[in-house]
Parts: sequence; C-alpha cells; structure tokens
Amino acid sequence: MNRETVLAEALDLLDEVGLDAVSTRQLAKRLGVEQPSLYWHFSNKKELLAAMAEAAMAPHATAPLPTPADDWRTWFLDNTRSFRRTLLIRRDGARLHAGSSPGVTDLDRVGHKLAFLVASGLPERDAQMAMLASGRYTIGSVLEEQAELALGSDAERPAGLPPIDHESAFEAGLALILGGLEQHAPKGRAPGRPTRRHLNDRSGKGG
Repeated sequence: MNRETVLAEALDLLDEVGLDAVSTRQLAKRLGVEQPSLYWHFSNKKELLAAMAEAAMAPHATAPLPTPADDWRTWFLDNTRSFRRTLLIRRDGARLHAGSSPGVTDLDRVGHKLAFLVASGLPERDAQMAMLASGRYTIGSVLEEQAELALGSDAERPAGLPPIDHESAFEAGLALILGGLEQHAPKGRAPGRPTRRHLNDRSGKGG
C-alpha cells in the first residue's frame, strides 16, 4: 500500500458516500488494513482531505498553460470551464476544494496565468480580481449544482418553476464576468508584470 493507492481509494470512497461520510476508519476498512496504517501516509484526516483535494484537481492543474499566441478572452473562458469540469468530476468536489490551500506548484501556475493576462494588456489588479472572481463564482456554482444533485427527487421547487440548466446558467454568468473584464482592457495600456506579492496571494486558488 502506497500513498497513491490510498488517495485513489479515498477518492472512490468520496464518490460513493460523500464528503461528510468519509473517514479514516472507513478508508482503512476499504483498503483491508488497520486504521493506524494510514498514519504512515497521512497524520490525520485534515491532511488526507488536503491531499484528496490536490489529487482531485489534477485534470485542471495539469492542463496546458497559456502561451503568448493565445487570445486572452478565449483562454479565460476555457480556463474557467476547465476548473468547473474538474470540480464536477468528483462527488462534493466543490466542497472538497473550497477547504484546501494552494501549494507551491499551484502558485507558480497562477503566477504564469496572471503574467499572461497582464502581458495581454490587462491592468495587473484587474487581472488578479478577475481570476479571483471567476474562481469563486465557479466554486459557488458547482456547490449549488452538486447540492441539488445530492437532493435528487427530494428537492422541492416552486410550482411552475422549470429545472435549472446549470451549464447554461454558468455560461451566462461567465460571459458577464468576461464582459466586465473587457471594460478594463483599454487600448494602448502598457503591459506590466505581476509583483511577487500577487504571485504569493492565496486569492488565486483554483484559477
């Protein structure tokens, strides 16, 4: 039993029982080991959940970074959609991610993305706030979507109100964020470079 095996089984357990029911006791039983054996890899449940959150984000965290040839508008939309798709892969994916902290690699990737937006002509502060807004908007949208999914047929809706098309609603909100960001991209604005303070800011988590 290695760390990768433990994480894979933990994520499968998450899909089966949901975040609230995940425990080291259940995970040990699933792996066919005694509970203390898990402490070779994770000292407590908090550390396990943090590792699960990082592993669950792999599809988005390993996606290609933007290049100077990319259109920043297209990239901004694709990057946010990638984040949403990744959160939706796992049951309670948004809740799992919302409680996590970015690692060094995450911060490096966020720094690269911010530098790309600034080099594309966006003001540094606006680029940072757009990444923050899109990340929080995506997490909130997926939280609502996964909460409704968990309720299933027990969810009560007002009479005459049709089911929510979550993807269409998400796209509409994302378009509004992009439209607002475009208002802060005046022609002729000299590109700058993100400061070290912004590269270390946790507000870029999930972007």
